[in-house]
Amino acid sequence: MSTSVDALRGVTAITVTPFDGTGSPDWSGYEAIVARMGAAGVHVITPNGNTSEFYALSRQEWQRANEVTMAAAGDSVVMPGIGYDIATAQDMAVAVQQLGAPLAMLHQPVHPHQSVAGWAAYNRLIARSAPGLGFVLYVKDSRIDAEALGSLFDACPNVVGIKYAVADPLRFGEICTALGTDRVAWSCGLAERWAPSFWPLGAAGFTSGGVNVAPRLSLDYLAALRSGDQAEILRLWSLIAPFEKMRAEDATACNVAVVKEALAQQGLCGAGVRPPAGGLSSQQREQVTGVLASWSEAGY
Repeated sequence: MSTSVDALRGVTAITVTPFDGTGSPDWSGYEAIVARMGAAGVHVITPNGNTSEFYALSRQEWQRANEVTMAAAGDSVVMPGIGYDIATAQDMAVAVQQLGAPLAMLHQPVHPHQSVAGWAAYNRLIARSAPGLGFVLYVKDSRIDAEALGSLFDACPNVVGIKYAVADPLRFGEICTALGTDRVAWSCGLAERWAPSFWPLGAAGFTSGGVNVAPRLSLDYLAALRSGDQAEILRLWSLIAPFEKMRAEDATACNVAVVKEALAQQGLCGAGVRPPAGGLSSQQREQVTGVLASWSEAGY
């Protein structure tokens, strides 16, 4: 598992799930997108993440996405997303093991009334159900602190990574300081736009939806972060930031649609999303065209 954990200290792609004209998954298009990222050297590929429209997919579609990813990812580590209620997530964890994937990313539980202790119990029960599988926990709640995470690390040695998606680098730094940066793989779960803010405080990797569109851009950005080349970080950040800003607008309503529109303009898949995800206006589609033009001018 150590090689897989090392891969978390890199770029983790969250795949899109393209749909055809009938609204069904376009598996051939999906396979091509995954294969392109694998060939580029993306470290980890996550089917069934939020950018994948996890909560809009059926269980059968979830399984198929995992299978296609395993077949198409090349040397990339595959880390399927799992979640829902405890029993379903435990069953999904078993299915991930049966596929041969070494890691699973456990989504933040969907429940309107959560306590920190309840969040920890949810993650603990699921991680303990599959001790041979490495788990990356998705942290989206600012209340989750070093004490809650430390107790999980003690109880579940197979928790090997944290995808930290709270827009509070100072909070993240406090947690990393308390728990140490080597105990698990810490990743910025807010993609490239936020990565420079988390990097000096303990992050050694970042998640990305944009890597579906421009794999080499994300990998070059990682190399700049690792080297500490501030001029190069700023140059690449300036290319990426407009794209990520579009994805973040309106409480991330069009997060997925922006990525799919870019892929559609590249001729790689359709642009459709499933409700409740939002679609793009004509003006927003023109903005995507402008971003892609800037990337092309920069050699991406």
